[in-house]
Amino acid sequence: MKLVFLTWRDLANPSAGGAEVMFDRILRELRVRGYDVTLLCGRPVAEREYRVVAAGGTYSQYLLIPFACVTRFRQADLVIDSENGFPFFSPLWRRRPSICAVHHIHADQWQTRFPKTVAAICRTIETRLMPKIYRNTTFVAISQSTAVSLEEIGVNPAHIRVIEPGIDVTIDCLPTKSVEPLYLSLSRLVPQKRISLLLRAWELASERIPGRLVVAGDGPEFANLSEMASKIPRTQMVGRVTEEEKTQLLGESWMLISTSSHEGWGINVLEAATLGTPTLAIDASGIRDAVEDGVTGVLVRGEAGHLVTALANAWVDLALDNETRQKMGNAARQRSAQFGWRSTIDKWISVIEEVSRSS
Repeated sequence: MKLVFLTWRDLANPSAGGAEVMFDRILRELRVRGYDVTLLCGRPVAEREYRVVAAGGTYSQYLLIPFACVTRFRQADLVIDSENGFPFFSPLWRRRPSICAVHHIHADQWQTRFPKTVAAICRTIETRLMPKIYRNTTFVAISQSTAVSLEEIGVNPAHIRVIEPGIDVTIDCLPTKSVEPLYLSLSRLVPQKRISLLLRAWELASERIPGRLVVAGDGPEFANLSEMASKIPRTQMVGRVTEEEKTQLLGESWMLISTSSHEGWGINVLEAATLGTPTLAIDASGIRDAVEDGVTGVLVRGEAGHLVTALANAWVDLALDNETRQKMGNAARQRSAQFGWRSTIDKWISVIEEVSRSS
């Protein structure tokens, strides 16, 4: 079966994140299982185990990728059309089956990237136009939170399938937790991750508990956040880390801290869980699917103006409660075993076959 995946970015893009990691793994696993897979995306790209075709840049790809599909990949059995704010609107130019894969609905995120008028237009296209154009299309949401968001904008629940991203759950030797308390933030440094909120909470918490905060990740806010962090004792900005460094940090950490305003799915939460590390997070869509509150971590809730204090208080409580933190770490590791890649790919194949049969 010939499958063509349409996505915004390849892993070679400096802004690549969890969505690109997920699709790369799905494409590799489907290829191993005998599918003929192609990735169509904007530049830059790099050579992969599967076929990669670059078409356009950040915005021009929304015209050039459909053109490439109808000229070079007309005979594809199925197109997987990834919605990253905007999908590629495959029902308008393709008569054969397609699946719309959605990480999360962007909603208020538009206003953090574009002027008010442009953001309103983008939000309208995503929340009103997209559901109409894809009204007869099967959606794959990567979390129950995303499925709920799709229903809220008018997608028929009967058309939604939930497939959580997989993780590698086999760890031969768990790293030892650091003697000095180590708290880790691991994310792209972009507005919706709210790292400034995290730093303000740590400034309060660090007055009451020992240890250090490591902020790992890169992005457009790195310089500003580094300046802010330089004024807070025991805070380290380390930039982008390798996979080996990431695993070591996640394993040694006493807890992972997430302040994201929304996620499609908390991949780094589950990666931490495989290493016996619980998560302390602001309650948010996607994150609440990955963290079982009170069991594998703690979700902090509260009014916007009180979130910094609420997070700092919860941080102190969990840091000082060794027994609870260790129980949560053990429970997190046990739960992470449910999310292996084999199960994820099995579910994808099931939906692919379902859609292909119904055409």
